[in-house]
Amino acid sequence: MPTILIIEDEAKMRRLLELNLGDDGFKTLSAGDAETGLKLLAAEPVHLVLTDLKLPGMSGLEFLQTAKQQNPALPIVVMTAFGSVETAVEAMKAGASDYVLKPFALAEMRMVVHKELDNSRLREENRSLREALGQKYSHPNIVAISPKMQEVLATVERVAPTNSTVLLGGESGVGKDLIARAIHEKSRRASGPFIKINSTAIPENLLESELFGYEKGAFTGATSSKPGKFELADKGTLFLDEIGDVPPAIQVKLLRVLQEREFERLGGTRTIKVDVRLIAATNRDLRAALEDGTFREDLYYRLNVVPIDIPPLREHKQDIAGLANLFLARFARDSGREEKISGISAAAMQLLSAHYWPGNVRELQNVIERACALASGSQLEAGDIQLDSPRNRSSSLAGASSDRFLPDGMTLDQWEDEMIREALKRAGGNKSQAARLLGLSRNALRYRLSKIGIDDNEGE
Repeated sequence: MPTILIIEDEAKMRRLLELNLGDDGFKTLSAGDAETGLKLLAAEPVHLVLTDLKLPGMSGLEFLQTAKQQNPALPIVVMTAFGSVETAVEAMKAGASDYVLKPFALAEMRMVVHKELDNSRLREENRSLREALGQKYSHPNIVAISPKMQEVLATVERVAPTNSTVLLGGESGVGKDLIARAIHEKSRRASGPFIKINSTAIPENLLESELFGYEKGAFTGATSSKPGKFELADKGTLFLDEIGDVPPAIQVKLLRVLQEREFERLGGTRTIKVDVRLIAATNRDLRAALEDGTFREDLYYRLNVVPIDIPPLREHKQDIAGLANLFLARFARDSGREEKISGISAAAMQLLSAHYWPGNVRELQNVIERACALASGSQLEAGDIQLDSPRNRSSSLAGASSDRFLPDGMTLDQWEDEMIREALKRAGGNKSQAARLLGLSRNALRYRLSKIGIDDNEGE
């Protein structure tokens, strides 16, 4: 509902405008002088102002100039006596949207108000559209020149201000932890804690106590009480990595926390309430885990409120140069070599851009760190870049020459097709198992199978 501020020193006229515009569904604020009007403008959002030009104290023209300095986009319609047309024109030059001559018909005033609000809405939509079309989203430590990564950051911008649970998907090493932190830092919880836990890095028998804490005597060695990660993340964000590997018993407790925002510590009876936003991440295809019965369907739908899939590095190679230079600057600075190593040669960059990057951004980071440590020149050369060759599919692929990444006469696409067929062979035709062997999501494998003409329904 648009809010209209009426500034008019004649009480009857002010009341008449309030009633008439109120009948049209507008919310109205009113003031008898410009000073009070400026205070109301500062106190709450206003969509349009109606002001008389002849006011006690500060004039309507002075009010107009001050209000426009504070909010240039605010539409202001001025009201003036018939004999003061010159003043109305002066007001238009100062930024007034329109003027109405007194005495006026209420129908005329309503028409002007609707027209100016419609124009204001259109101007705002056009401005937003122009910004959206030309916007480049950015975040510290995240390189996102490519359209795919820009799409990821655009989703981060939209979801961050909400409290929605986010499920990050993508291969190992794509930077899911950086995206999770970006969501936290752009959210209203940014001043609260950001707690990270990797479920695969903690033994299964300790994961429950790490997440939910424990009371003294809950198990052998529990000599005192300890809060869990959920308590530590209260009023903040908990990033739970590798959610697909959480055991079924703990999945039940996670579901309860997401639904009711409460839990009990291990060995305790006191119910603890928390205000935590959960961001989960996985490099597994959770839909395949649902089919296997290793992941709860109700928990999946609680987690999958806002899914964000982070593409592998080979699918946004436009970002490789930016990432490589970012890592180079960081490692050169940390090792005290920033004055000795100034950049990356064109040949070295071409080598980086041509690589398949099965380990994604993490692999690129390791390659640059190693090159920075061993480089002897003023920039990284092709000889400083040591890349891991793709693992050979079989003894026939092992015959590739040592100075090539691929067997003679084989393209990258052909090598990938062979790897997929080999994974299917080793998995006995089970597509979900083959996807795990390849480090792909089930959907990613489904796409590749369609490219090489293998029916996705065969063998399952």
